[in-house]
Amino acid sequence: MSDERRVLDAQGIDRALTRIAHEIVERNKGLAGLVLIGIRSRGVHLADRLRRKLAEIDGTSVPMGIIDITLYRDDLSRSHQQPEVKGTTIDFSIDDRRVILVDDVLFTGRTVRAALDALMDLGRPLSVQLCVLVDRGHRELPIRADYVGKNLPTSRDQEVQVRVSESDGVDEVVLVQRGG
Repeated sequence: MSDERRVLDAQGIDRALTRIAHEIVERNKGLAGLVLIGIRSRGVHLADRLRRKLAEIDGTSVPMGIIDITLYRDDLSRSHQQPEVKGTTIDFSIDDRRVILVDDVLFTGRTVRAALDALMDLGRPLSVQLCVLVDRGHRELPIRADYVGKNLPTSRDQEVQVRVSESDGVDEVVLVQRGG
């Protein structure tokens, strides 16, 4: 049994991404040398939406790639099932580029750590900035987002679910209270 509460609807997600896109342009003084890399799976859809918004603002097309962190996770040895690797797709060099890493939810920081490890195997970026739609707290590693759509304080017995129309048929962020 679970109880869920919607914290962002489609308009809220769109507004958050628009604000983040403007922050990215401002902080980086334009888009030169910038690339977006979405973390599978929902981070990819959010990165693609950001790429379109950045193009609307600046008139520049920012290269976008996809990173799969499956084999970089620190909990692989704890899992009893075979991980499903979907692959990394980055058809440009990240060397000396400013990378914006995009994910849906920032929680413990372990996913981001795995993504950073995967990125470093691909090259040496000038910098890496983190963009998340939701920061829910409870960090286990010293990682923080540079761009946050919504800060959402949660308890450990809650789950944040980001649903995007590309894979879920609806755009929303819900807070699920796990029943006990």
